[in-house]
Amino acid sequence: MNILVVGGGGREHAIIKAIKKNPAVETIYALPGNGGIAADAMCVPIAATDIEKIVAFASENKVDYAIVAPDDPLALGCVDELEKIGVPAFGPRKNAAVIEASKAFSKALMKKYNIPTARFETFTDMYRALNYVDRVGAPIVVKADGLALGKGVTVAMTVEEARTAIRDMMEGGKFGASGNTVVIEEYLEGPEVSVLSFTDGSTVVPMVSSMDHKRALDNDTGPNTGGMGTVAPNPYYTPEIAKRCMEEIFLPTVRAMNAEGRQFRGCLYFGLMLTKDGPKVIEYNCRFGDPETQVVLPLLESDLLTVMRAVTEGRLQDVEVKFSHKSACCVVLASRGYPVKYQSGYEIVLPETGKDREIYVAGAQLRDGKLLSHGGRVLGCVAVEDTLQNAVTAAYRVADAVKFDNGFCRRDIGKRALEAMGE
Repeated sequence: MNILVVGGGGREHAIIKAIKKNPAVETIYALPGNGGIAADAMCVPIAATDIEKIVAFASENKVDYAIVAPDDPLALGCVDELEKIGVPAFGPRKNAAVIEASKAFSKALMKKYNIPTARFETFTDMYRALNYVDRVGAPIVVKADGLALGKGVTVAMTVEEARTAIRDMMEGGKFGASGNTVVIEEYLEGPEVSVLSFTDGSTVVPMVSSMDHKRALDNDTGPNTGGMGTVAPNPYYTPEIAKRCMEEIFLPTVRAMNAEGRQFRGCLYFGLMLTKDGPKVIEYNCRFGDPETQVVLPLLESDLLTVMRAVTEGRLQDVEVKFSHKSACCVVLASRGYPVKYQSGYEIVLPETGKDREIYVAGAQLRDGKLLSHGGRVLGCVAVEDTLQNAVTAAYRVADAVKFDNGFCRRDIGKRALEAMGE
């Protein structure tokens, strides 16, 4: 089989390494891929958002199956266009990808179908939004409606901080057209949990839960990032909570999308807050999360490509999706100064990795045979072990063995999870 993977980050590297295990896979094309992915796939310099060129490439190179990983091409209808030329693709069609592409849509969906979430109001007028936060006070959450690389959310602890976020989005154009509409939500408290799930529009199979670390610096300080590390499973996500989420959130969401004529097939990501009133949805993503994928897929014991094709073909109930009972930790090595101001072009020398150790390359390019940093988040250093404590220790050993002069990482990935476990 010839496989095409759209995207070029650490998430895509994790997906590619997983599907390579299937003996039927002959060639994997990564569009555009990166310098590290080039060791596992044929990288083609076509942007993930250039749908026309992606479709032409798939046609010319007799692609048998495609995996569209990032949010932007999904929202642009990449899956729809590939299907038109007879190439089956993993990922939701455009009309279902809206569940992430528009927060206003997803919040209205939850309200209509009684799916638990934070109270909210949606605004297209900046002054009405400002008056609203003046009236209700802080803490409060301000979200850009559209896609913003995972950075379109401000958890404002003061009214002034909320006002600044609204002005930046609606007047300053911080996120372009994505910020023309804002959603303002009540501030929820409790542990956060990420649950990726396979769904073919009827069956829902949750993957192992995980815990992301969004802030750039230790002890959850510094600016928000795309994610500085993850652990799996998340100790707060008990079997009792998992059952409740399936009944109150996961299945109702898939059924709601069907009722709206927007069948969702692909990976549906549930960002949850475990409040004193029960689990509530913070956000939906229409694809694998990053860096959650980097800890979830190493725990998958079933063949990923087989599961993905079952999702695409609407027969997920017929395949076994099995996960290991081990634990995984991912430590992200980023360029110093990320996510504000950073420099690229620093050489990276990767160590040898053994069994249950992986280094997923998120931001790097090859030049004259050398791997050079190219972007904010550069590497995801992953370890799988029998216990979370051992996985955390091992992941840091992998990260510390990397030679990357301009790199930095948080030193407390997994700390909250271990404290929750009493370790």
